Amino acid sequence: MVDKKIKKRVKELREEIRKHEYKYYVLDNPEISDYEYDQLMKKLEELEEKHPELKTEDSPTQRVGGEPRDEFKKVEHSTQVLSLDNAFGKEELKDFDDRIKRNLSTDNYEYIVEHKIDGLSAILRYEDSTLDIGATRGNGLVGEDVTHNLKTINSIPLKLRKENIDLQLRGEVFIKKEDFKELNKKREEEEKNLFANPRNAAAGSIRQLDPRVAAERPLSFIAYDLVEFEDSQKEINSHLQALEFLKELGFNINWYQKCNDIKEVIEICEKWVKKREEIDFEIDGMVIKINQLSLREKLGSTSKNPRWAIAYKFPAQQKTTKVKDIEVTVGRTGALTPNAVLEPVFLDGSTVSRATLHNEDEVKRKDVRINDTVLVQKAGDVIPEVVKVIKEKRTGNEIEFEMPDKCPVCGEEVYREEDEAVTRCTNISCPAQRKESILHFVSRDAMDIDGVGPSLINQLLNNDLIEDYADLYYLNKDDLIELERMAEKSSKNVIEAIEASKDRELNRLIYALGIRHVGSNASRILTKNYHSIEKLKSADKDELVKIDEIGPVMADSIVNFFKSEHNLKVLKKLRDANVKLKKAKSKKEKPQHLKEKSFVFTGALERYTRKEASDLVRTYGGEVKSSVSSKTSYLVVGDNPGSKYEQAQDLDVKILDENDFVELLEGGN
Repeated sequence: MVDKKIKKRVKELREEIRKHEYKYYVLDNPEISDYEYDQLMKKLEELEEKHPELKTEDSPTQRVGGEPRDEFKKVEHSTQVLSLDNAFGKEELKDFDDRIKRNLSTDNYEYIVEHKIDGLSAILRYEDSTLDIGATRGNGLVGEDVTHNLKTINSIPLKLRKENIDLQLRGEVFIKKEDFKELNKKREEEEKNLFANPRNAAAGSIRQLDPRVAAERPLSFIAYDLVEFEDSQKEINSHLQALEFLKELGFNINWYQKCNDIKEVIEICEKWVKKREEIDFEIDGMVIKINQLSLREKLGSTSKNPRWAIAYKFPAQQKTTKVKDIEVTVGRTGALTPNAVLEPVFLDGSTVSRATLHNEDEVKRKDVRINDTVLVQKAGDVIPEVVKVIKEKRTGNEIEFEMPDKCPVCGEEVYREEDEAVTRCTNISCPAQRKESILHFVSRDAMDIDGVGPSLINQLLNNDLIEDYADLYYLNKDDLIELERMAEKSSKNVIEAIEASKDRELNRLIYALGIRHVGSNASRILTKNYHSIEKLKSADKDELVKIDEIGPVMADSIVNFFKSEHNLKVLKKLRDANVKLKKAKSKKEKPQHLKEKSFVFTGALERYTRKEASDLVRTYGGEVKSSVSSKTSYLVVGDNPGSKYEQAQDLDVKILDENDFVELLEGGN
């Protein structure tokens, strides 16, 4: 048994260290010297070393990292982490505001404007006020567990400053400008490769398997969104309340300013275009959000973006360079894309040697020619593009570009539909299309076939071992072992990975097929409505467009995909290879009698914690919301209900006590 005095001293040390961490890293107002802080930490480490049974996950000593990990575990997000739509000027911001007005049928709303930090998004989950899981965004539905690395960041509290809190939040991991300079200076002295920019350094640090690497990097964290929080004692009805609550809990929160209309929003955005260099970390724009949470719920989201928020992207940095050539590439859907081959130029933290010219019309509109001097920028600070030609610098040696009338890869005819700007290859067996479609099929978010990459696919196609992605399932070890860099073990691993992919979920298979306009989220939506490829194949456009988030363009694309004789042959090969084309039915699958029903909880329940009750609702097909609206199906009321009870009465929402709730849950059994 550990002496009570030692237990008490350990507790006191932890509380004191947490207080000073908060003062230093959040308030930027330290009360003690670094030496004094180090002495407190040293004393705590000594006591925990002597009494290992006193060590806890949330102790300040646990920030130093642990042993390297073999791989990152996958984390399924409880709510989809959506990306933001972008606005590149004030007219697009006005359009955004017009959409808000139309959808709400009122102008009685507020905006919050925040800095758009150029770092790595992270999702933190706290249970009983202790950091439980930290994850990357991943594909928005599934991320990677990087808890051990995030724990090394001093501005992330391991223990919240209030007790008995369960919540989930989003924030940004980043490196300050001066810290980045010092980091690269140190790497230069150690003769290591320099980081291109602070964002890459931050992202690379968080995705290290060895948390000791992250512990050595000068990482910071700012919280900007409260994703999930339920507490009968505290009502949070606005984004401002959420930010202030996060601050109370011990987080650095994002800079913000409240605006009453879009005019104020535009003024702030334009002001920060000029002031962005004054901040001690990189920002690449501003984020505009509706303040009232009830209005956010009413506005909802598309399959990719929330309708209640938008990112205003700062004008990109621009530089001049020369066009050495214009090359045409062929994508997965047969689209021919002209690309400018540039004299390398350093732009926004990286060296750019190619830039997209989008399509034939764009090349002609800008009149881009080989040997031209051009102004280039990163579109949305990501994809390099040619802004304009500096025609005054022309010498007469420039060569006009003509879109080829035959595919540069397979030599077949190309065509361009009247209402499209894109020229396409007509050959569905075009090697370029085949390669890109196979790469898409084996990718992580699709069938996730490890070991099948661009080099192996090229060899398989060049040696006529496959014609399409379905042929992967007919390969054997002997087919692979003779290929370059494919020894006995690697060939065996690839065949095993291909075999394992036969049991992937139906939504991943639908995404893997490469149907135009159908992304990973749309695939999940389709899987909820069609439990097999056969049923989806039989769906017509009218039926598809009735599904929420499936529009007419996507519906046309789905119908046309299943009309193609080539695609039907590929599907038959998949079926014959025993690839699962149906949604797997679990033997323990629960009845979905709460499907399309939404629940809100208020007050404390006796039989369940809030999380347990919410999980049960989701198990039976229902949804759990954080606030009451006219669309809420039920409000479940426990002891000491909050203001949601009155809101539900005003909106005529059906109210259940705990017994009613249990009966409803059991109704499907």
